[in-house]
Amino acid sequence: MRIALIDSGIGQLPAAAALRRLRPDASLVLSADPEGMPWGPRTSEDITRRALACARAAARTAPDALVVACNTASVHALEALRAELEPRVPVVGTVPAIKPAAAGGGPVAVWATPATTGSGYQRGLIDRFAAGVATTEVPCHGLADAVEQADPGAVARAVKAAAALTPTDVADVVLGCTHYELVGERIREELAVEGGAPAVRLHGSASAVAHQVLRRLGLDPAPEAEPGPEPVFLASGHPAPPPAALLGYREGRGLVRPRPVA
Repeated sequence: MRIALIDSGIGQLPAAAALRRLRPDASLVLSADPEGMPWGPRTSEDITRRALACARAAARTAPDALVVACNTASVHALEALRAELEPRVPVVGTVPAIKPAAAGGGPVAVWATPATTGSGYQRGLIDRFAAGVATTEVPCHGLADAVEQADPGAVARAVKAAAALTPTDVADVVLGCTHYELVGERIREELAVEGGAPAVRLHGSASAVAHQVLRRLGLDPAPEAEPGPEPVFLASGHPAPPPAALLGYREGRGLVRPRPVA
């Protein structure tokens, strides 16, 4: 079983780690676009073109399913990806977890990239799944880039700025960019400082995406399975070593075996 994931950068790590927890035996292919990262500020046409390039590179490894592990690409390119790959390769997109976050009754905050915040797509999800629930859209300037660079100082500054825009009575926070799940604990800590409420619930998409992949493949979780091979990494269509930033996150370190010290 081979599962491919695409994203502009390391935002695919949370979904990859979730898949590895459910099916350690799966072979993973992580196809990124470091030359075009970030995708958020680009036009819809450019995002679609780049997502298709990542998907075509991944498709050459003959995956059984493809995960669009990026909220931006799911908004702009999911239809084109499915038109090209399905039904041969099931394509699973990423949707912000607004529905489960709103189930608690609110108030809710949706942290997302500035390009996504206020978009018709996100507003439509809020209207559909959080009608009647107090919901605040929070633009997280520079956070995805800081996470991509594994820069703790830049992450801290971006998280602090977003937390300052988040109402102090918020009970649930939607992590509307896959990169944000990599610094979930840092976000929780800062929200506790800003609002004094350490019990804020964070809602990412990685676990739901991983379960949806298995459903599309007709497979059950098998967390006790023997581990499969290390992931294959593709950078702008070419085989590449694991990105250096991967080792800065628990989700990334869990995907690769420790290298012997020379």
